[in-house]
Amino acid sequence: MVLSLVIVVISLVAFAAIHSFMASLAFKRHLMKVLGPSADRLFMPLFSIIAVLTLLPLAYLLYKYPGPFLYIVPSPWRWAMVGGQLIAAGVAPLALLYAPHRFRIRAQLSVPQSPEAGHLDIRGIYRWVRDPFLLSGLVMIWLTPFMTVNLLIIYLLATIYLYLGSLHWETRLVAQFGDEYREYQKQVHRIIPKFNTGYQNKK
Repeated sequence: MVLSLVIVVISLVAFAAIHSFMASLAFKRHLMKVLGPSADRLFMPLFSIIAVLTLLPLAYLLYKYPGPFLYIVPSPWRWAMVGGQLIAAGVAPLALLYAPHRFRIRAQLSVPQSPEAGHLDIRGIYRWVRDPFLLSGLVMIWLTPFMTVNLLIIYLLATIYLYLGSLHWETRLVAQFGDEYREYQKQVHRIIPKFNTGYQNKK
C-alpha cells in the first residue's frame, strides 16, 4: 500500500512539474522566440495534449492501486454527484470561450494599458466568479461518488496545487491588466459564485 501511494504521488508531482514549467512565462518567452506569432495559436492545443498525456499514467496508477475504499456513495446521491461533475466539466470550455484574450502568450508577456495586453472585458461566467477553472476542478474531484485512501491523498494535493496555481494566475492577470483587474477582484469572488449581481464592465 505504501509503495503504491509513493508511486501515485511521484506521478502527480511529475505532472505538476511539467504543467508548471509549460505555464511559466520563461517557457512562453522561449516559445515566442522559436515559433513567433504562431505560438499563440499552437500553445493551448499543445498544452492540453501534454496535460492529458501526463495525466493518463496517473489515472492508470490510481486505477491499478486505488488503496482501501473509504466510502461509496449509494444511489440516488451518486447520480446527483455525477451530474454535478458533468456540469462542472462544461464550465471549463465556457471559461475559455469567454476570455480567450487571457490565454494569449503575447498578452501575458505584456504590461498594463499596452495594445498587447488588451482590455479586461468581463463576460459570461466571469461576471460571477473570477476563477471558473478552479471552481470546476474542485467540484469535479470532490464530487467523485467514491473515495479510496490513495485518491483522497491525491485530491488533497491536487486541491493545494490548484489553489496555488490560481493565486499565481491572478498575479499574472494583475500584471497584465493592472488596476482594472484589482477593481474586478473587489467585486467578484475567486471561487464561490456571486449570483445576486454580475460584474459590469466600465464604459
